[in-house]
This record gives sequence, structure tokens and C-alpha cells, in this order.
Amino acid sequence: MATIKRGGKGVRRAAKANSRAKTARNAKARTGGFIDGAMSLLPFTDEQLHKIFLFFILGGAAALLWFVASLAGLPALAQAKIAGMASNAGFEVRHIRPSGVEHMNIDRVYERVLIERDQPMPLVDLEATRERLLALPWVADARVSRQLPDTLAVDIVERQPHAVLVKADRLMLIDTTGAELEPISQRKAREMLKISGPGAARQVEGLERLLDAAPALKQKVTGAEWVGNRRWNLTFDTDQVLALPEGETEGASALVSFARLDGQNRLLGGKVTTFDMRAPPRIYMRIPGRADEVLSSAQDPS
Repeated sequence: MATIKRGGKGVRRAAKANSRAKTARNAKARTGGFIDGAMSLLPFTDEQLHKIFLFFILGGAAALLWFVASLAGLPALAQAKIAGMASNAGFEVRHIRPSGVEHMNIDRVYERVLIERDQPMPLVDLEATRERLLALPWVADARVSRQLPDTLAVDIVERQPHAVLVKADRLMLIDTTGAELEPISQRKAREMLKISGPGAARQVEGLERLLDAAPALKQKVTGAEWVGNRRWNLTFDTDQVLALPEGETEGASALVSFARLDGQNRLLGGKVTTFDMRAPPRIYMRIPGRADEVLSSAQDPS
């Protein structure tokens, strides 16, 4: 007699499986719809998106390869190989072309740059060469560039000589910031402004502003002494001395007043050797031998 088995459990399992499959299809449809919707908002075609994804994939692979090569020292080998090929092709330093050099000894420039001579162009360290040039006293700025196949162009911005700093053992040429450039002979310094006194080099810019306050007198000043780290004594081309008060504003005001008095009374070139304006608005004037004359007159009974 045949036995018929009821398949209740099998039917239930099939129903559950169908339900799960349907749920998965619905979720996939929703997800796909969301992604498709998001992608549709981007201003790219499918082809462009494919290229962008490919770019990121290849870029990541290249970065990984470069990291591995760095660990193995291959970039240095590649650089050396490229430098050797460039040198064999004539791309190496054979000539130096300086410009902008007027006052300084040009040999100092060649000394700093010729270190790169015969170097393959790819191996020339332009920034290091520039730093060596900036260490020279005369160089305010410098630019170094390659001119292929075999030349280094060196553009120099020189400091401008402004005055002579009187030191204990020598005369030193300085620029408008007080930077020392090179020693100078007494003969060459004869017509230049001479600055003296402890700390005077740090006050050069202030002195320039002071003299600019009285343009009519500026060209007549041949010497400036920084006294007590607080004020200036000015010497004119007549060898007369003007003692100014402390303070930049006070000193400039006194110098302007003196310029006005000189214009009215021609003080410069007269008998007075020293003008003392340390207590403005008063001015004290010293005439050599005048005190002796006054004393003799006071003692003369007649």
C-alpha cells in the first residue's frame, strides 16, 4: 500500500526562501535606485566617471609602487642615472653668467657659484647656491637660474654704499641699514659721511630721517657722532659742530630750527665753533678765545 507524505514543512521553507529573495530584490532595487539617483546628480557622463575611477585606481597603484621603490632606494638611482644622461648630453655647468655687480669684487661671486661647476644640471642646488651668495656682505638679494644647456645665470642685487663707519682700528663702508660692506681707505672715504660712536651703526636709518628733516643742511653734514647712545652731534663741512637734543622728534625739530637760523643769520662759516641746542629752544654758541676776551675786559680798569 502506497504511503503519501505530506510536505507541509517543505512548502513553508520554500515560502520563506521566496520571501527572502523578494526582500533582497527590493533592497537591491532601492539601493540601486539611490546610487543611480546620486550618480545622475553628478555632472559627468558614464564614460567620464569610468575614467575618473580608473585615474584614482592607477594613482593609488603608482603611489604604492613609489613607496616601495623609495624603500629600495630606486629614486636616487633613477635620479643619478638621469643626471648622468644629462651630463653626457652636454647639460652640465660650464659657464657662470653674473649680472648686477657694480661695487663688489666679482671674484667673490664666482667663488660661491663655481662649486657647481661640471655638475649635471639636474643636480645643481639653486637654493643652496643662492644662500651662499646671500652670505656675502655686499649682496642684498640674489637669484640663480639654469640657462640650458650649460650656464648658470646669477642676478645680484647689491647693497648701496651710504656712509663710512669710524671704528677703533679701521674705516668701514656701510649701507643705509648700517650693514658693514668692506674696509675703505682714508683717501676714498674723504668725501663721504662719517659716522662714529658706540652703537652708531644701528642708528643709521634714524640719522637719515633726521637729516631729511632739513634738506638744506643735509649736504653740508660731513660727520655724525652718536653720543651716549641717545643723541647726535653733527659736524658740518665748515668743521663746526651742532649738538642736538635727545629724542628723534626733538632732534629733528632742533635741526629745522637751526636751518632756519642759519638761513637768516649765516651761522655756518662764522666764528662760532660749537652750537649747543641740547636745551631747546635755547641755543648756546661757543667762540674760541671769547671767554679770554671777556675776562680781560672785566679785569681792565679803564
